[in-house]
Formats: sequence, C-alpha cells, structure tokens
Amino acid sequence: MRRRYSKPLSRRWREWRGVAKAVLSTAHPVQAHIVPMRRCNLACAYCNEFDDVSQPVPLAEMRRRIAKLGELGTSLITVSGGEPLLHPDLDEIIRAIRAAGALAGLITNGYLLVASRIERLNRAGLDYLQISIDNVQPDEISKKSLKVLDRKLELLAQHARFDVNINSVLGAGVKHPEDALIIARRAVELGFITTVGVIHDGHGQLRPLSERELAVYEAVKRLGKTHFARFHRFQDDIARARPHDWRCRAGARYLYVCENGLVHYCSQQRGYPGVPLLDYSRADLRREYVTAKACAPYCTVACAHYTSVLDAWRGRQRGAAPEAAAAPAAAPELVQIGSGADRA
Repeated sequence: MRRRYSKPLSRRWREWRGVAKAVLSTAHPVQAHIVPMRRCNLACAYCNEFDDVSQPVPLAEMRRRIAKLGELGTSLITVSGGEPLLHPDLDEIIRAIRAAGALAGLITNGYLLVASRIERLNRAGLDYLQISIDNVQPDEISKKSLKVLDRKLELLAQHARFDVNINSVLGAGVKHPEDALIIARRAVELGFITTVGVIHDGHGQLRPLSERELAVYEAVKRLGKTHFARFHRFQDDIARARPHDWRCRAGARYLYVCENGLVHYCSQQRGYPGVPLLDYSRADLRREYVTAKACAPYCTVACAHYTSVLDAWRGRQRGAAPEAAAAPAAAPELVQIGSGADRA
C-alpha cells in the first residue's frame, strides 16, 4: 500500500511564502517549538523531555502564546512534548496556530493515533507530523518500534492529508543499526518522507558513527528524492563527531518555548535566554540573532541548523553567550539527516 497524496497548492504557497519572507527579513522567527504537555505515555531511556506527572497547559494560555508568536511573525509553529496527543485541546491549539498565520507541525510518538484521531488532525488544519521510530523490535531503551507502530503508519498513509516524516536513529544505545534502514525503507514504501538521527552515547557525548553505522547512514541518505536537510553539510560533521562551523540563530530565528512559557535556545539549552514568551520583544530577537552560541560547534539540534541555513550568508556574530555550554550537549539529542519519498 502506497500513499496517494498530493500536497495542496495552498500549503506549497505558504511554505514558499515563509522562505521568501525569511530571505527578505531577519526580524522574525522562522520556526518555534511549543510544549503544551510535558507528560508522556512512554519513557524512552535517551529522552530528557518528558515526565509522568505534568498537567496540560490550559488552552487559554496556549492561545496567548501562539498569538504572541504570530505577532512576532513566526512562519512555522511545531507542537512537541512530552506527548502532545495527550493534551485534551490539541485540535484547538492547531487551529490557533493556523489562525496566527503559521504552518502547523506536530511531533508525536504515534501511539495514540487511530483513524478518527487522524481525521480530526486533518480538520484542525495540521500541515506536518513527525514520528521517531527507534528500532524494529521494542527493547529496554525504547518501545517506539516498527513492530508496534507499523499499523499506525498504515493508518496515516490511508487518512492523513498532512505531510508525514518518519525519523529513525543511529548511534549509541542502538543495538541494530540496520533497523534504521528497514524503518526508512518502510517509510518510503508508504509514501512518507524519511530522516535518520544521530544519538549521543550514554554519557551525553557525541561520538563518531562506526563504519557499520556510517554505511546505514549513507544508505538512508540515498533513499527517495532529495530533502532540504541534505543541502547542508552539518549532518556529515555530526555523523563523524566533527565540530561544525556555522552561525546559530537560536533565540531569534528558532525559538523553543517550554511548558512554562519561557523562551530557550533549544531543548538542550534550557535556561537561555529564559525570557517569558509574552515579554519577548524585537530587541530580544535582534540580540540573539547577532549573539554567537558557544555550544554551536557540536550542536545536534536539527531545527536550529535548518533555520540558520537561511541566514548562513549574512553578517557575522559576536561574543558567544557565556552561559551556553561549549561542549556537546549533556543530554541525548537527535540530529536529523534527511532523504525523502517520491510523491505519488
């Protein structure tokens, strides 16, 4: 079964409008991640972005935050967690994102997807969905396995009117690197985009992929048609644990908004700048745009890299933020390396 899907012209237009807007002006965020729910129904060993007790952020507060991102001119707002499908008002959050003039994305573990839930996401106006699948068979590290989630992927292929990306992983803690290629091939078979992520070791240190892992990495890259991620060489540096020379625009072009409503550079540098989103100003955007980040050379946060590509040719930055760690992040974070499926 292959997905019969054609991207709506309206979505293509909004995507290209966002790119053009980013090229013409640096005064707005390109992408923001918002967390309406820190609680998750799983407990993957490598993840530091969840708990099992938090309550959902009230819908009224989420609407205020989304409206603020809209005022700042944000082009893409992605809902993450925790597990955002646990939030009772997720559909209204997606509608609020669309009403704010942004593309709406969702990162989920996929466990709660059924046909009726997918149809609700369609009606809410979701543009993108990503699921990370860590292995073919569940183990003590992760239950996000192809065996468990394959039926969910089939339901997405049948019902989703939004773009779907399936992410697999390589690196420390992954017992069978070839699983990533099996997962990627299944994603392409179903008509989805596929990416692969590089994960830190158990001590939070970035280490180069082995020859066996690199072979899988290269094979996934060759799958399907060219994906935007492949136009930037940071993926190859990360896979080989080499420092990457780039200008991180986190805090300006990419915002991570935690469940408490604070703006952070990313999920792995929480606390900086630590300003409430509702108080975030154009001055904050300008400051962070020109501020170098000491953690940048070993950064594995794909969203920060992708948004910064749009400004790679612009002016240099000054004075690395002293609070941000210069070494690889102390928590296991994924960097996505993309390929894609031909659309039928």
